[in-house]
Amino acid sequence: MPKRVLLGAFILIVVCGAYGATAAEHLLAGGYSDPNAGSAKADKVLDETFNRGGIQVVLKLDGPAGVDISRDPTAKSVADNVIRELDANENVQDQILSVWADPTLDSALVSRDRTSALIIVSLEGGEDLAPARAAEIEEAFTGERDGISIRVGGQALVYSQVNEQTASDLLMAEAIAIPITFIVLIFVFGGLIAAAIPVGIGIVSIILTFALLRVIGSITDVSVFALNLTTAMGLALAIDYTLLLLTRYREEVARGHDRPDAIVRTLATAGRTVAFSAVTVALSLSALVLFPQYFLRSFAFAGLGVVAVAALSALIVTPAVLMLLGDRIDALDARKPARRLLRLQPSQPREPEDTWWYRLVQWVLRHALPVAAVVTIFLLVLGAPFLSLKMGFPDDRVLPESASSHAIQQEIRDDYEVDLSSAVTIVVQGPVGQQSLAAYTSALSQVDDVNSAGSSAGTFVEGQAVAPGSPDDSRGDVHILNVSTDRDPTSDAGIGQLDDLRAVPAPNGTEILVTGLAATTDDTVGSIYAHVPWVLALIAIATFVLLFLFTGSVVLPLKALVLNILSLSATFGAMVWFFQEGHLGGLGTTATGTLNATMPVLLFCVAFGLSMDYEVFLLGRVREEWLKSDRTRAASDHAVALGLARTGRVITAAALLMSIVFAAIAASEVSFMRMFGVGLALAVLMDATLVRMFLVPAFMRLAGRANWWAPAPLRKLHDRFGLSEEVSEDDPPQPHRIQEKNRAQENSDDTQTGEITSRSR
Repeated sequence: MPKRVLLGAFILIVVCGAYGATAAEHLLAGGYSDPNAGSAKADKVLDETFNRGGIQVVLKLDGPAGVDISRDPTAKSVADNVIRELDANENVQDQILSVWADPTLDSALVSRDRTSALIIVSLEGGEDLAPARAAEIEEAFTGERDGISIRVGGQALVYSQVNEQTASDLLMAEAIAIPITFIVLIFVFGGLIAAAIPVGIGIVSIILTFALLRVIGSITDVSVFALNLTTAMGLALAIDYTLLLLTRYREEVARGHDRPDAIVRTLATAGRTVAFSAVTVALSLSALVLFPQYFLRSFAFAGLGVVAVAALSALIVTPAVLMLLGDRIDALDARKPARRLLRLQPSQPREPEDTWWYRLVQWVLRHALPVAAVVTIFLLVLGAPFLSLKMGFPDDRVLPESASSHAIQQEIRDDYEVDLSSAVTIVVQGPVGQQSLAAYTSALSQVDDVNSAGSSAGTFVEGQAVAPGSPDDSRGDVHILNVSTDRDPTSDAGIGQLDDLRAVPAPNGTEILVTGLAATTDDTVGSIYAHVPWVLALIAIATFVLLFLFTGSVVLPLKALVLNILSLSATFGAMVWFFQEGHLGGLGTTATGTLNATMPVLLFCVAFGLSMDYEVFLLGRVREEWLKSDRTRAASDHAVALGLARTGRVITAAALLMSIVFAAIAASEVSFMRMFGVGLALAVLMDATLVRMFLVPAFMRLAGRANWWAPAPLRKLHDRFGLSEEVSEDDPPQPHRIQEKNRAQENSDDTQTGEITSRSR
């Protein structure tokens, strides 16, 4: 039977591996904006009515030093040829902007030193097709023509280069995480075979989830960044779950159970905890599906898929491997040669009460109040920068400075008088005469720091008409107004100006839709804030219900929620300090004064789910000891100490391994993915150390027997539907148990758990 299971798993891996290998090609790079927001609706009107509003591509032409490129005949000839070629491209929308076609755009399209100029086009196809089309334009036009250098940038190329960089970063993360994880697992488990099992389960989880994401990507929009989460969590959760199962299996063998019985008991205890933990993590990640941005929804799809696959792989494949390998699970022990080389004595098996972990918890229990106070204050201080959080929209600066789209846009910010990316576009829908449209355009031009406002009724500066309008800016009852401004669209000043523009009275009987980078940023942030309460409520309710079913207590779920939020606030404070404020060089990223609006909520959902993973691991063993006790205050303290002594090394080792996986993501060249990796690594480490080792035992000591309290009706509910790791103690005969203990003392392989280990029979 184990051979059949493993053969079936192998066939599934091969099929899914072949299908999922091209998953990245079927996923998208955008998805940050709310499709129901006013800015998105305005973009749709521009596309459908005017064939405008697509994703922007910028061609930057650089001429010889000292030559005014706008007046140079050679540059004009090159630009005319470029424009003709672009106009012949069926994917390029109307209105190719250049100073040679419209001299009034001089300040926006010609640099201050007059040696470079821009040609700006928009591509149709949205976030799924425009990036690839931008890459084709880059390949076709990048180079030199008659001494004029041409480079390509713009938001569409940003998306394209983010796709390419993400694929490269994904391979790098796997190349970093898998070997290092395997090396650490050798020290955790001792045997090379045992160390290979969690890595193998992790690789299986990644392969199967990649195939699943490709299927989902053929049905709905899925972000390419979901692959990063799949790689990280597939490996991390597989290690977590397999580590817990193998540790419990060795415990059961050491107690004298034969191999089949030990596997059954492992699945009945640790296996149940794994399944319950997977449900808890999955529910936390599933809350992301409430957001309208497909970037966030994609992480819900990836999270649900990888959690389910990792749990099922661990629960199905691991028992089959244990049954098939038997004693060979501890083969190729790499620690024995190391001990002999260093002339170290073999480690002796110890009871949990004799371990360092037990002594640490006893110390925390004796000093519960000061420990709780000091650690809480420390976490609050770390979280203080989060109070200054400012969220924004990702732009070219998410890429490294070496990326052409980042370099070109930075040159535009530095060398050009007006940045057209700051422009605000207003769509007016409804019957309106030219006189009323002119009055509205004039009023817009009088808003503070507006350079000009233009429509089909004319171009206005500070309320005065300076040029006739373009008839192409009106189609029936739909009109376009373009507002030029110097303000940074992602800054507070830019958002404030946007509010002022929206406050200008529109012509009677019309509807106003506003788009542009400032409007998109404002709409995105507003949409996230609007959905966050529902997401937090879903996570809190689901977590409370699940932990109640697991523990039978209403106090422990509340404690878990409070401590997790406290821990995550410290992580968010670090994210603001590093990536928003730019301390320590922004850890190699370009600080813009804001955080990607999607990152805080994404970090919260993922990190919260992972912290609940460890909470379930710990509480499962604490409750098991509590149920065996006489239910006194002293018994509660002993259960806490013994539970942490049994799981402390497992949780710490799992957290270390998981942080290695997330640190590999931190090597990403895309700034918000680096933030994602750093944030999760910090969250996992703080949760496994400060929270699990100090705050949890301290607060459980302060609560005493109240930890296990629940109203009578809820106790009856738990008795009927509740879950636990409790299992009957039907140990085999004592001589058999002694024989197994002797064998464990001879081999002493499992220093990771600090408990008795042995080879299975």
